Amino acid sequence: MLKIQFLPLLVFYFLSSGLLAQTVGRNLAFLPEYQEQLPFFQELITGGKYEEPSSLIQGDPYYHTRQFESGSLTINEITYPGVPLLYDIFRDQILTFHPLFNQKILIKPEKVDRFVMGDGSAFARLEGNDSFGKAGSGFYKVIAEGDFWAISKPYKTSKSLREMSRYDEVYVEKEAFFLWKGGAFFPLSKGKQAIALLGLNKAEAKRKLRAEQLNFKQNPEGYLQLLVNLTPSQP
Repeated sequence: MLKIQFLPLLVFYFLSSGLLAQTVGRNLAFLPEYQEQLPFFQELITGGKYEEPSSLIQGDPYYHTRQFESGSLTINEITYPGVPLLYDIFRDQILTFHPLFNQKILIKPEKVDRFVMGDGSAFARLEGNDSFGKAGSGFYKVIAEGDFWAISKPYKTSKSLREMSRYDEVYVEKEAFFLWKGGAFFPLSKGKQAIALLGLNKAEAKRKLRAEQLNFKQNPEGYLQLLVNLTPSQP
């Protein structure tokens, strides 16, 4: 069996280029401690080879882009930058790239606390939400953090094409929104649910939302971000 050692090679690149000291070094007191993490990365990347998506489905299954972009992984509260990442939101799988064997490689989801994509979108692994059919590997996009977190689950499904085509199906992108606190998920379908859950004054919240021209249906991320920022932190 091929033993994949891509991230150790990537780490060597950062060590030799000096980029490591500028970024990962901020999370570590001493560089030797970082070097001790190399065997752990070997374990991390043993998620297996990624199965390419079906050519009979129109579109792509990925979040934001079908191209690898430089992102970051957070493991045990240590952030490792410069990792090529791709996120399949049809199967809820995180991928990296093996440059020597020209392969997309799965990253074990249970090893990752958080990851950030090339566009800056941050995802955290949150357990639970078993009643939600698209929980998958448990990664949720973090919109805002406070006493409550505003999070979402972007995902893709597929539907059949009726017209004559080279494709049998087409990808359809969807997104579910939640408030999260202490392991509990609160699904949101209307903005007023968030106002009530956050315990905000309804009239004041609506006034501030109108001032910013924010509507839940049109801009749910901006809407929830403002509400979470209005919520006073609990001691």
